[in-house]
Order: sequence, then structure tokens, then C-alpha cells
Amino acid sequence: MNATRKPAARLRALYRRDRHVWRLSLMMVVWMAFMAITRFEKFYTLINVQTMFAQFPEFGLMALGIMVCMITGGIDLSVVGVANLTSILMAMMMKALATADGGLPVYAIPLSFALSMLMGAIAGVFNGALVSKIRIPPILATLGTSELFTGIAIVATNGKAVSKLPRVYATSINSKLFGLIPVQLIFFAAMALVIWYLLARTTYGAKIYMIGTSSTAARFSGIKTDLLLIKTYMLSGLCAALGGMIMLANYNSARADYGTVYTLQCVLIVVLGGVNPSGGSGRISGVVLAILLLQMLQTGINRFPEISSYYISLIWGGVLILIMVLNYFTENNIRLFGAKRRV
Repeated sequence: MNATRKPAARLRALYRRDRHVWRLSLMMVVWMAFMAITRFEKFYTLINVQTMFAQFPEFGLMALGIMVCMITGGIDLSVVGVANLTSILMAMMMKALATADGGLPVYAIPLSFALSMLMGAIAGVFNGALVSKIRIPPILATLGTSELFTGIAIVATNGKAVSKLPRVYATSINSKLFGLIPVQLIFFAAMALVIWYLLARTTYGAKIYMIGTSSTAARFSGIKTDLLLIKTYMLSGLCAALGGMIMLANYNSARADYGTVYTLQCVLIVVLGGVNPSGGSGRISGVVLAILLLQMLQTGINRFPEISSYYISLIWGGVLILIMVLNYFTENNIRLFGAKRRV
């Protein structure tokens, strides 16, 4: 009797340890099975899988930025504005440095990349200062800076796309390592690994979780909350800038209004991945799984021509509300119909 109970008890303990990862894994398996039954030949191809892994890094990186901010109890709604602004800066620099034959000097891409990342960091520091020093609520501060960054980008480009860029940049980023692994995926994996290390293996991670749980308690314990918040929003700005540079390679152009749907999508990903919107909890493993799941859902839905693409935003909004309601009932041990469960 005890022998049969032990495996069940272990499974329950694993589920309680990270319910979100288990749910996402189950949803992914169900969707993959559904696509195998209905659209196997169109969905399960090497080209389709490579396309999915090349597409999600641009918004996946922005989602990682929102995740670290949400862990502190805040949010960064300016990631798309930062991504577009930095991609426009990089596009303009490459056009200015292009040679007569349409090529680029050896230093052009590294220099443009470095300055664009610097722009992302500055934008993040600005967000962090508004939140930590001036005490503007994060949702209002970053919503305002999102409009600010987008406005700067519109003025800089007169509302037009920066196009006709040297092909060498797009070609290099859109290439595949060993002919299989998209370079965009490598950038995403590298940044995800850095953030995982910061959250799980450094005092910085422990401190921002503490800030998200109780900023007052964190302050009284001697943590420099203002500096940590600025660092966190700077990290978000770097994630957004990297996402913008991948977006630039994917489109081979930059514009102030690219990726406007990504803001809601990234918030959905982070909440779906198990990050508490109030702060203090959340793991990168859940967010990465949520990114993969949403990319698979979007690609799968596109394989059904009878479903209009206009329904995508409606679906994402409905899923976001549903997930937040389910998380509330789960985290408070409340049955959907009935009293609280005993823990």
C-alpha cells in the first residue's frame, strides 16, 4: 500500500512545485497531438519547425524583459517601442556606413549592434528611474515611455520604413548553424541562459524576488531597491533591443509601428508562464515553455485557412483572462465550485 502511494505522492509534490510547467507541457502535448491528427504533413516539416524557431526569438526576448520586471512587481510595456527605436538606429547606421557597392565595412555591424544595445540600456535606465526614483507606477511609466520612444522613432523616420539595407546583416542573422539551427534561436537561448543564471544563481535574483514579495521588507533589510529596479529595467531594455535587432534581420527593414501586437502577446506569455503579476514568483522555464506554446498555437492556427488571422488578438485576450482566473483559483487553493481546498 505504501509502495503504491509513494510514486503518487512524488508526482503530486512535483506538480505542486511548478504547476505552470506541468500545465504548459500538457497543453503542448495536446496541441501537438491535435496537429498530428489534422495537419501532420503541413505542420511537422523541417522547414516549418525551423521557421517557428526563427520567428519566436524576436517577441520571446521582449517577453523575457517583461518577466524580470514583473518578478519585481512591476511591468515594462515599452519593450516594443524600445525594440523599434533600436532597430531604426541600427538600420540608419548601417545605411550610413554602407559602401558604394552595397556592402558594409567589417566594423559596421559590431558598431551598430553595440550602439543599439547601448540605446536599449539607456531606455531601460530611464524607465527604471521613473519607477524607482519618481515613484510613477510601472504600468503608467512604461506606457508613457512606450509612446515617447515610438514618437521619437516616427520623428526620426518621418513615419516611413528604413529599408534597402545591405543584405549582409539579414543574411548573417537569418542563416543556420550547421544548416539546422537558426541563428535567431542562438541569440534567444544565450539571453535566456544569462537571465536564468542571474535569477537562480546570484544574489541579484534573490533580491528582486524579495522586492516583488515585499518592497518595504526588502528596503528595511538593507537592499538598495532603487538601484536594483534600475538594473532590472535596464536588463529589460537590453532584451528589447536584442529583439529589435532580430526583428530588423527578419524584415530587413525597420519602422516605428512594427510588432504592435507583441505587447499583449508578451504579457500573455509571462502570465501564462507562471509569473505572478503582483511579483515575487515566477521561473524562466515556464516563460520559455509559454513562448514555445504560443508560437506553436499561432503557426498551427495559420495552417487552417478558414480561421481568419483577425481572430488571433481575440484568442490571445481571452486566453490571458482565462489563465489569470485559473491562476487565482490555483494559488489560493480555491475550487472553481466550492470552498477552499485543504492544503
